[in-house]
Amino acid sequence: MRRIAVTADSNSGITREMAEQEGVFIVPMLFTIDGKEYLEGVSLKSRDFFMYQEEGRDIKSAQPTVGSVLELWDSLLKEYDEVVHIPMTKALSGSYDTSLALSREYGDRVYVVDNQRISVTQKQSVWDAKRLAKEGKSGREIQEVLEASASESSIYLTVDTLSYLKKGGRITPAAAAIGDILNIRPVLQIQGGKIDAYAKVRGRKKSKQVLVEAIQKDIQERFAKAQKGRGIKLHAAYAGIPEEAMEWKQQLEEIFPGYTVDMDELSLNICTHVGKGALGIAVTCNLCGGI
Repeated sequence: MRRIAVTADSNSGITREMAEQEGVFIVPMLFTIDGKEYLEGVSLKSRDFFMYQEEGRDIKSAQPTVGSVLELWDSLLKEYDEVVHIPMTKALSGSYDTSLALSREYGDRVYVVDNQRISVTQKQSVWDAKRLAKEGKSGREIQEVLEASASESSIYLTVDTLSYLKKGGRITPAAAAIGDILNIRPVLQIQGGKIDAYAKVRGRKKSKQVLVEAIQKDIQERFAKAQKGRGIKLHAAYAGIPEEAMEWKQQLEEIFPGYTVDMDELSLNICTHVGKGALGIAVTCNLCGGI
C-alpha cells in the first residue's frame, strides 16, 4: 500500500498541534500587518490578530509562500510515496493555482485538490482524505473522491460588526452606516466556493435563528439522501469570543439532537473580512457520492 501524506493550508483552521496529533501537515497562510510579515499559527496567534484588528492596523492576508509549500512537499516525499494537498478553494484565493503549478514539477507524486472548501468544511476534507488514505486509496483516487463531492457543503456566517465587510469592499459605506443605525446584520452563505448574501436581519438573536433555519433547510432538502448513507456532519465556528462559542455549541446540540457539533475558531483569513464576534455553522455531506 502506498504511503500518502495529506497537507493543507492553515485556512482550514487546523492548528500545528492538531496536525501533529492527527498526522497531517499544514502550511501557514501569510499576513502582513503594517508592512511586517507574519505566519498564521506560527508568529501570529488569534489573540494578537484581534488586538491588531481592533487597533485599526493595516492587515492583509496572502496565500502560503512558494518556499513553504515546496519545503514541506520535498521533506514529505523523502518518507511518503505521494502527497494530497488541499488548499482553500480557488474561487477565493490564488493558492490552488499556485499549488497546481508547483505540483507539475513532481509528476504523479503530488495531487492538488479543489473541492471548493474553506475553513471548517476544508478541515473536514482533510480528515476525509486521511481516512481514505488509511483505506488504501491512491492520491489520484482521493483527489477524485473529494472533488466529486465538492458541492456537498454549506457555510452560513453572521457578523457582529459591519466594519470589516465595508473595509474589504463587500458592502458599501452607506449600507454599513444604515446597518449600524438599524442594527441590521447580514447572514452570509459560502457554497460552491462563492460568498453570497443569504439574508439581512435585525439583531444578533434573529441572525443566529436564521443560521439554524438555513442548516435545517439544507439537511431536509439538499442532504436528504445523505442521511440514508454515510450521513452528514455539523460544524460550528466563531471569531475571538470563546465564551459565546461554547454557549452557541450547546444551543446547537440541543436544536440538533443526535448530531455531534464540532466547534472551531475561524481561520484568520476569514476573520480579516468578518471581524471579532462572527459566528458560523456549516454542514458537510461525508464523501457523498464518492465511495
